[in-house]
Amino acid sequence: MSFVSRSRNVSPTATGILQLCAGMLIIPILDVFAKLLGGRLDPVEVTLMRFIMQACLMAPFVIYLRLWQIPPNTLLIQAARGVLLAIATVCFFAALQHLPMAEAIAIYFAQPIILTILSAMFLGETIRARRIFAIIVGMVGTVIILQPSVVMFGAAAAFPLGSSIAMALYMVLTRKIAGSVHPYQMQFIVGIAAVAVLGLALIIGAAAGLPGTSFLVPSKQELIWIFGMGLAATIGHAFIVWAMGNAPANVLAPFQYVEIVGAATLGYLVFNDVPADSTMLGVAIIVLSGVYLFHRERQVSLARADAGVDHRQPGSTKPDR
Repeated sequence: MSFVSRSRNVSPTATGILQLCAGMLIIPILDVFAKLLGGRLDPVEVTLMRFIMQACLMAPFVIYLRLWQIPPNTLLIQAARGVLLAIATVCFFAALQHLPMAEAIAIYFAQPIILTILSAMFLGETIRARRIFAIIVGMVGTVIILQPSVVMFGAAAAFPLGSSIAMALYMVLTRKIAGSVHPYQMQFIVGIAAVAVLGLALIIGAAAGLPGTSFLVPSKQELIWIFGMGLAATIGHAFIVWAMGNAPANVLAPFQYVEIVGAATLGYLVFNDVPADSTMLGVAIIVLSGVYLFHRERQVSLARADAGVDHRQPGSTKPDR
């Protein structure tokens, strides 16, 4: 299911950009709950709870809409998405135990560069010069934020970087099947696959005494946080799936930087993490690059409409122009 406007003023690409921005503003709410839970629970357990909630929240939709039939040649891809998202989430939740939210997400945002390269390699998407420019400018903003963070936190910076690689692969697979698989089914199968992998990791980790894999019974307050975490994750990633059905991955890549804005704001409001001056400067550069690219994509879409050129069908992996 993708919400695609056929009007002249709102193209599928613009709709996808807005959907991704909405998802990126919701995801930091998930990170807040994960950081709160990380004060007592290990990252693998927190991640397991997050995906249990996602599977439970999506199950009624799958049942009501009878989304039992899995499109041909997509089951393994859907399962792989679950494994990759589980890896990305564990790494990022581990990062949140050591880093402020804004810094952790800033380091994570090597991801759009990785995604852009992978989308060209595996999806055959054309990378236009302005998209490359916007991503590079956004990356400059990220480096401004990143430089003092590496000095302060050292090896902990590897966690969000690992998360970014796994998430880029997840986004490529999402884009590959977004036009042929219902997003509710995608979200449900991701939850089931992740729960299976993480449950196995907890069992093996507990038997081997691996750090980060212990299991504690959540308190009542922690159960509330777990519910909030699962709800934010489910809604946020649903917007991401819808966006991937409307716009090419390399177009959307720069707009993932919007997440830094939400993370910096919530980090300050909830944890009193005051962003450094370098963080504020980096965020400003990131936002301006995204606004510029959105404006350019909308202008191109209007020009195509005036010329009588049809928008590409959502879900296509071919270039949109």
